[in-house]
Amino acid sequence: MARETSENPGRLKQIRTAYQMTKKVDTKIGLIIAGVGLIVFGVFLAIGFAIDHPIYLGILGFIVAVLAMAIVFGRRAERAAFGQMEGQPGAVAAVLSNIKRGWSANPTPVAVTRSQDAVYRAVGRPGIALIGEGNPNRVRPLLAAEKKKMSRVVGDIPVHDIMVGDSEGAIPLKKLQITLMRLPRSITPAQVTETNDRLRALGDLLSKAPIPKGPMPKGARMPKGGQAR
Repeated sequence: MARETSENPGRLKQIRTAYQMTKKVDTKIGLIIAGVGLIVFGVFLAIGFAIDHPIYLGILGFIVAVLAMAIVFGRRAERAAFGQMEGQPGAVAAVLSNIKRGWSANPTPVAVTRSQDAVYRAVGRPGIALIGEGNPNRVRPLLAAEKKKMSRVVGDIPVHDIMVGDSEGAIPLKKLQITLMRLPRSITPAQVTETNDRLRALGDLLSKAPIPKGPMPKGARMPKGGQAR
């Protein structure tokens, strides 16, 4: 009982915060939700009077009206959130962090530029998805380079490149999740696990690679084994 009491205020606060954020973008959200609720409840109540069961249909109508209001609010809140994130650095990471089952996505970019353009990676039954955000002229070369690198590491596992934005050939941020979900399944769950392991090993290898502390002299060669004596 105590647990439920402590959780409810948190949920109500989340709903209130989501409503306030949505209202900044969708100023008519309150009127729309109220209108949906009244229409649904009114229809059920009218049917109830017509068939001489106003109480039963009234209660049912109230329940359905609340559900309808919740669905409408959820969709408009999601649309408002995407509208606020659109074009902002890290927007793709936010979507990947909340992606539904079927994909193993890392919200940390695998390639970035100084201008905060980034490429993210997700692995699922369709294969590997590389998602780019930022300036298309800078991101597309990053995507091409990452796709080439992935192809060398994972063999014949499909690699899909996706550009997010409003440029030609790109998809809006709000359609990223559904785009990933609609990609055709091409590999087995075992291959998904193996691919993730390979990419994780590649990341560990690159992170442990020795980094020169200064510029190498012109014409100098790295000794065998990658370590200077």
